Amino acid sequence: FFFFFFFFFFFFFFFFFFFFFFCFVIFFFFFFFQAEDGIRDAQESRGLGPTAQGYFVQGWFKFGGVEFFKINFTRTLGEQTAYNNKTPIYLVSAACAEFIADIFLCPYEACRIRLVSDPTYAKSMVECGNKMVAEGGVLVGLYSGFVPMLFKQIPYTMAKFAVQGAAADSIYGLLNSSPEKMSSGANVSVSLASGVVAGVVAAIVSHPADTLLSKVNKAGAGGTGSMMSRLSNIAAETGYLNLCTQGLPARCVMIGSLTAGQFGIFDTVMGALGATKFHFHDPSH
Repeated sequence: FFFFFFFFFFFFFFFFFFFFFFCFVIFFFFFFFQAEDGIRDAQESRGLGPTAQGYFVQGWFKFGGVEFFKINFTRTLGEQTAYNNKTPIYLVSAACAEFIADIFLCPYEACRIRLVSDPTYAKSMVECGNKMVAEGGVLVGLYSGFVPMLFKQIPYTMAKFAVQGAAADSIYGLLNSSPEKMSSGANVSVSLASGVVAGVVAAIVSHPADTLLSKVNKAGAGGTGSMMSRLSNIAAETGYLNLCTQGLPARCVMIGSLTAGQFGIFDTVMGALGATKFHFHDPSH
């Protein structure tokens, strides 16, 4: 037990060090790009603004929405019924929250993909959005990727929250403890560990749709016709095996790390604000 406990906290000490070092490197290069006129216009930095803003808004609605739906489903069903059906509640809550969050994320993601794939298209995110709306209208310009985004994000978020919840329960079971009995720091460590597992599973589940989404907003991708026709053409051109495996190992590493960070930050912020994260519990015990 002591060996496991020591290994557990050593792992997360290393993870925190790596995570904050990674954040430092990202912000360093961000400010470097902003300071250097020549590098600022590099293709790789074009989508940074839409990415940061879009996923901040999406995360706000997603994590807050999952908590909102979990709490209200539990109130409606009762604690015992909710505990007996916590996985379906995780799945439905995540799907509902992600659908709402994607309505806000989709325009940012459309601008990001267009700016990265065609750096000469516009000089800023606002100019890019206005130009896309002027050329195709709001739905075609900013929401042409909404359907593939749903196919990507909803399974991804359902897997992420359901697996994280199950993994966290398993860790608490191994430690013979519960969230109420552990300190806030220990609970954050559990969230980080379960977040890594959830991120890897979610990355695998959503990878084919993510590949399609990265291609469909590029100019001329999939030819002409309806959205489903274009998606079918892109899938046929790319190959279904490549859709599922191309770039998957790197994405598992990235999403696993980011997901762990997301759950860790969410728990830390809630604790700092004096809020308590909702946990299912068996009222009969």
